Amino acid sequence: MPKLPLISSKKAIRSLERLGFYQARQTGSHVILKKTLPDGEIVCVVPMHDELKIGTLSGVIKQAKVTQDEFIANL
Repeated sequence: MPKLPLISSKKAIRSLERLGFYQARQTGSHVILKKTLPDGEIVCVVPMHDELKIGTLSGVIKQAKVTQDEFIANL
């Protein structure tokens, strides 16, 4: 498993959009992304920060139900 890079929330959102997510809305400093699947919908919340902490980024990736390799490949 690769080490997660320190990236901004904008880069994380762009990576998720490349994986099929779209921005549903923004509430305060949190962007809500959604991806529609045949069996339901995945919702992912990304806080708007200049640099996401590793634990926060890991949580975002888990919410998105993608692997770290897939996420990093789409940066």
